[in-house]
Amino acid sequence: MLGVQTRSMGAWLIVLPMLATSLVAFPRGRDRLRATRPLTRSGIPPVGHLYHSVYPGGVTGEEDDITLAGLRSYERTVGKKAAWVYFSHNWYKSTAFPRQTAGWIRAAGAAPFIRLVIRDREGSAVSKFTVEAILAGELDASLKAWAIAAKRFATPLIVEYGTECNGYWFPWNGRYHGGGQTDGFGDPTKPDGPERFAAAYRHIITLMRSEGARNITWVFHVAAADDPEEPWNRWENYYPGDDVVDWIGVSVYGPQQPADTEAKSFRQQMDPFYARLDGLNKGKPVIVAEFGCTAGSLVAQPDKWAAAALEDILSRRWSRVIGFSWWNERWENDDNPSHDTTMRVQDIPALAAVFRDKLSAHQDRVLERVVPPELYATQ
Repeated sequence: MLGVQTRSMGAWLIVLPMLATSLVAFPRGRDRLRATRPLTRSGIPPVGHLYHSVYPGGVTGEEDDITLAGLRSYERTVGKKAAWVYFSHNWYKSTAFPRQTAGWIRAAGAAPFIRLVIRDREGSAVSKFTVEAILAGELDASLKAWAIAAKRFATPLIVEYGTECNGYWFPWNGRYHGGGQTDGFGDPTKPDGPERFAAAYRHIITLMRSEGARNITWVFHVAAADDPEEPWNRWENYYPGDDVVDWIGVSVYGPQQPADTEAKSFRQQMDPFYARLDGLNKGKPVIVAEFGCTAGSLVAQPDKWAAAALEDILSRRWSRVIGFSWWNERWENDDNPSHDTTMRVQDIPALAAVFRDKLSAHQDRVLERVVPPELYATQ
């Protein structure tokens, strides 16, 4: 979520693995794990197909308390199942791999998409989960334990670190780690803030792969627009390298609060982002990791905003996009209920109708499950 800091935890807001077997084909229970083998290929869908996915919304606003009931409610409303289910793993609560949540997502037939939130609780007097701590190796023991548990999970996982790294609302943004200075870290031709982030990202992935966690697809996830809009903060400066990134993810939002006075369409934001991709990498798959628009806005209606976005995505205006995930959440912004945000399709009949209609109209290309390897195609 792009920089909305209105909920009780401050809301510092924040993709498929190397597959060799289909989630659809996995048996139930313990036999499911015995049916897997080392994963060797990215879960790229057949040409022209896209994954439909969701963050189904939680209760506290910390994005870690999603439920099966919430997922099923969303799926019934839009008439499609989710290929992956997005949620946060907040290290200020626990550094242990989130086995319970990942487990029920897998049992529901979807792939867990874990937002690895390595940060301290907002307002904490002690900072221990920082970019600098990662680089110094101070979190290696926790990262190794997480990797071992992920490996034992055995089936496909999607994981990202450093969500929306080019946005000031997250503590791993470069402004907090050297900004545009070039003389304090690494390459003197690169801005220190983004360079430190990229090095931390590489450290995490290299360490986890060394522990054998090869069932993870790693996502480099940015906001469509850089904030602050400074040359040093361009999202390309944060890119850690083709060898450690599997998918590139982007967040694109309309109004997030009813009081917002400006609104850009999905296309107005996605086109400039997409145009910059070739300058970074010409081959990585792209996902719309988050998109959403609130009800109650005077400058954009969520059903119309989403209808245009879905039509562009599903008609493949951006050919490298292989999946999309709606941010299906609601929250309070202040003591006035009329100021509450909701992007939940269950709360907005016109929005629900748009999702049902668009997903149905393009049902031949919308995937609800991870494709089996025999359907892989070169993109």
